[in-house]
Amino acid sequence: MFNLFKKSYEIYTPVNGEVIQLDKVSDPVFSEKMMGEGFAVKPSDGNICSPIKGTVKAIFPSLHALTLESEDGLNVLLHIGLDTVELNGEGFSTGIQVGQKVQIGDPLIQVDLVILAEKQKDSTVIVVFPEMKGKEVLVNPGNKKMDEVAATLK
Repeated sequence: MFNLFKKSYEIYTPVNGEVIQLDKVSDPVFSEKMMGEGFAVKPSDGNICSPIKGTVKAIFPSLHALTLESEDGLNVLLHIGLDTVELNGEGFSTGIQVGQKVQIGDPLIQVDLVILAEKQKDSTVIVVFPEMKGKEVLVNPGNKKMDEVAATLK
């Protein structure tokens, strides 16, 4: 299991946009941290990239979410948009596979923000750490590019 207390751990922004606190997300499952601590990004484009170095552990069939695991065991859930599971993959594409190794910034999923807007779906990208309820996640809010740190785990 990831030993959070031996070092701080930087999580990079998975998409260009505005990093916000998790409690600003309009879905209470995330804003009330039922899925764990984390942060969110209001995306300015649809290129979702890896916020960590690790392995792709799962990809949801609708491509709206995936899980990654860092080399030292940190699990990261990326959830793209709210209620986007209802689109059954429409507007989403990927070239990655479960078991694939990824580096920070590697492309994971492409999402068509125009389709999400047409379908009246919130495009917020949510990053949560399911096994870290109650642990400290220091969010660095504001406009960020993918090569910038969005949060530090301590």
